Amino acid sequence: MRHRVKTKSFHRPKEQREHLFVNLACALIENGRIETTLPKAKALRPFIEKLITLAKKQDIPSRRLLNARLKMNKKAADKLFKEIAPLYAERNGGYTRIYKLDKKRRGDDAQMAIIELVDYPFED
Repeated sequence: MRHRVKTKSFHRPKEQREHLFVNLACALIENGRIETTLPKAKALRPFIEKLITLAKKQDIPSRRLLNARLKMNKKAADKLFKEIAPLYAERNGGYTRIYKLDKKRRGDDAQMAIIELVDYPFED
């Protein structure tokens, strides 16, 4: 039974799962859009939205918490703090968007999705 269990385990230990989310979040911060499986995208959404909300405070304790949650990935933390958080200063949530893709992953037939930051200026 999964009573009161909010997150999926992805059949990984806690440390691996945390690092998975940190790596996905850093990739999303650096690129603005990533392609991953649908369950991972759905699990990543609350993680990244809490980081953006924390970065919007623009103070030193928030920056320290951000560095701790991103496992000291300073490049991603700086970009989130300096570039991405000011974009969403007026927005009260809903910083990400998930698109389901028609294609499935070839190896295991997993449903694929794109998760992206809303109103992010992409270089196309």
